[in-house]
Amino acid sequence: MEKLNINEWAPEDRPREKLLAKGPQALSEAELLAILIGSGSTSESAVDLMRRILGDRGNSLKALGRMTLSELVAYKGVGEAKAVTIMAACELGKRRMREPADERMRMESSDDLYQQFRSYMMDLHVEECHLLALNAHNEVRGHVVVAQGGISSTTVDVRVVLKKAILLDAVSIAFCHNHPSGNPLPSRQDDDLTRRLLQACQAVNIHLLDHVVLGDGRYYSYHDAGKL
Repeated sequence: MEKLNINEWAPEDRPREKLLAKGPQALSEAELLAILIGSGSTSESAVDLMRRILGDRGNSLKALGRMTLSELVAYKGVGEAKAVTIMAACELGKRRMREPADERMRMESSDDLYQQFRSYMMDLHVEECHLLALNAHNEVRGHVVVAQGGISSTTVDVRVVLKKAILLDAVSIAFCHNHPSGNPLPSRQDDDLTRRLLQACQAVNIHLLDHVVLGDGRYYSYHDAGKL
């Protein structure tokens, strides 16, 4: 059976008209993305095309955000311009998550730290280590990357961490690294790094608030585990 073009749909079913009538919250992810790309191909509508791409990614916007330009243009109906539009939309979503994390945001729990770090590290394919510098009220003074590595590990120079913390006038710091595997449980190397960080911080009178390990939608907190 031949599929109808979006322009041939009933007005109430067209994504743009549906958004105008009911608001963006009434649309599915595929419909919202269809508005961005504008059209599909001769064989499927923009909605069907985006529904198919999302389906191939487990209907996960997070997985969509990890797609490369070459992976997107491999789909019939997705040229470079549409692929760039999708990638730009995903990047805007990530940046929106970061926006509230300004220099006056207070870190009051491991979940606050998780949300702060996750907005920067959620789609990384390699390990990165990030430092959050805090003042005496646990308000954010700065957020910096201190190390980048491979798929399974990275090397952290504790001296670099302390240097950046001191330059940011940190009273306390929170440290975070991600596990691209998705499993946030710390390794023996993570335990050793935490021990060295704690000793180094104590030597210069900086409080190590936490070391958070990010996984896929979950995290491990050394503070919550009673290991600091």
